[in-house]
Amino acid sequence: MQFLFGDCVLDTDRRELTRASEVIATGPQVFDLLVYLIQNREHVVSKDDVLDSVWSGRTVSESTLTSQLNAVRKAVGDSGEQQRLIRTIPRKGFRFVGEVTEIQSPHGCSPPGTEPARSDAPELPDKPSIAALAFQNMSGDPEQEYFADGVVEDIITALSRIRWLFVVARNSSFTYKGRAVDVKQIGRELGVRYVLEGSVRKSANRVRITGQLIDATTGAHLWAERFEGTLDDIFELQDRVATSVVGEIAPQLERAEIERAKRKPTENLNAHDYYLRGMANLHLGTREAIDGALPLFEQAIKLDPDFAPAYAMAAWCHVWRKVNGWMTDHRRETAEGARLARRAVELGRDDAVALTRAGHALAHLAGDLDGGIALLDRAVMLNPSHAAAWFLGGFLRVWNGEHDSAIEHFTRAMRLSPLDPESYRMQAGMAMAHMFEGRLDAAASWADKSFRDLPSFLLVAAIVAASHALTGRTEEARRAMDHLRALDSSLRISNLRDWLPIQRADDLAIFADGLRKAGLPE
Repeated sequence: MQFLFGDCVLDTDRRELTRASEVIATGPQVFDLLVYLIQNREHVVSKDDVLDSVWSGRTVSESTLTSQLNAVRKAVGDSGEQQRLIRTIPRKGFRFVGEVTEIQSPHGCSPPGTEPARSDAPELPDKPSIAALAFQNMSGDPEQEYFADGVVEDIITALSRIRWLFVVARNSSFTYKGRAVDVKQIGRELGVRYVLEGSVRKSANRVRITGQLIDATTGAHLWAERFEGTLDDIFELQDRVATSVVGEIAPQLERAEIERAKRKPTENLNAHDYYLRGMANLHLGTREAIDGALPLFEQAIKLDPDFAPAYAMAAWCHVWRKVNGWMTDHRRETAEGARLARRAVELGRDDAVALTRAGHALAHLAGDLDGGIALLDRAVMLNPSHAAAWFLGGFLRVWNGEHDSAIEHFTRAMRLSPLDPESYRMQAGMAMAHMFEGRLDAAASWADKSFRDLPSFLLVAAIVAASHALTGRTEEARRAMDHLRALDSSLRISNLRDWLPIQRADDLAIFADGLRKAGLPE
């Protein structure tokens, strides 16, 4: 059923409220309270009536009821002063007084789980798309229903900060709450490729939350994880779970999209497909992979000249070439990388992905470390679940002498995305920060981990050599230096500052001393 009043439409089948054609976000209790008031608009409803129907007879404070009623009024464009639609009758209760027209919902009346495919189902968007469904409450405790809904609402909010992702609004995805509907049907009806579903189970003071990511076009499970915590601070737990879920599924979504782009015929590729293929190469980090990534990002830019992340990733290819000593025309490539980074910032002021790579690139290619840190901080603010923003921000703090802060950034990135394809880069940053702090064994351990994943990473080879030399492990240092010289025979003590934007003289001295002892020429 749909209820039309003023400039509002209340759709009970979809559990969706629109005002002036805009979807209005409402919590489950607010929505239920509005439906109850409209359905009983012919008479005044008492406080007890509301509590029995909306809160199932549970005890609710006067302030909570007042707060929910105010939220209902705000959602429909009313207020406690005006009371155009919802009137408070002193010592009696409340009544919906607006003129309402009832029409049959156009979405059909099939039994749950048997709805036919809609002929007007939306097409899949050009970019990756996802719907986060209401999590199942497995506890049998109605109080946990609101916690579960709150977790998913936080997840939807966090997902919405990812600019490359199309996220279905909560009011649409929650229409499937309590219904047994095939995930493929949900994907068709909402026009999404991916669906996130899960459950919440409470035992004593602990709560366990499981989530799984499903490809709605095939029904294949792409990711599943479990999160546990105590209910001592329910809002902190809610925030932590939402951040963790988004941090883990974002890379999974990107991997799935990369594999999909790889399978598409070349003649059917669009700008985003070229971008994804470029990302697959960028993650690998080898010289051949980066040489292949740059033209893919350039092709994405050619097809979409306003595609900010493509500019940023192209710029970052130049950063990776510089860091690994692969530049053949240093001046030209540095200038081109800085140009691409600045263009990415111009086009993507509110795009966390673009700001992340562009900010890091400007620090390395334009010497603007402070500006780069500011852009990385903005990226984290825009999307706190973006692991790359944390670890690249960590690198810039390493170069700026903020070692402990850098370690916190790397730790956060690893926690957000423990299986990230760029883990070797995070490990390298952690190694550098520990070395500058004099924790040489920790530095060597982190560097060894990164080296095993990508032996051609010049910075890691240098950290391995320096950290072993500084701890007196001469043979290990010599072997690492032989490998370093094979990677880049032009590296010298005298050009370390040109290679990396190390700001503190003490940090540069530690690095130079270790490399000198390992055998790097002056």
